[in-house]
Amino acid sequence: MTKNKFCIEYMMNTASQPIIWEAISTPLGLQSWLAEEVTAEEKIYTFRWSEDEVKQAELTHSRNGSFVRFHWLEDEDPKSYFEFRINQNELTGDYTLLVTDFAENAEEEEELRELWDFEVNILQRNCGI
Repeated sequence: MTKNKFCIEYMMNTASQPIIWEAISTPLGLQSWLAEEVTAEEKIYTFRWSEDEVKQAELTHSRNGSFVRFHWLEDEDPKSYFEFRINQNELTGDYTLLVTDFAENAEEEEELRELWDFEVNILQRNCGI
């Protein structure tokens, strides 16, 4: 089944780009807002939310200071991924975080949007926003 791509943009205000980059691109940074524990070995990241909830993702693409893209290893759709991208507004200097993900249907997309809203809210608080 083909999944549908969706994007959500979050205002990060004037939080510095290095702080946001650290939070989205390193195991320790991801652990501060996305999962209870995040480890990485080579390009395989392990996300642990509880003893029973553990998922692995491969880091498939990244550009230093700009974006990271992961693919869940258990996902059978080779074209799906989740991505964190930092953008800066040239006029205001404010940063935004663009989260891209994939969902099988509208109900799953709504659930994922709510989950990303919750998780990014933690990230924003950690960045002082």
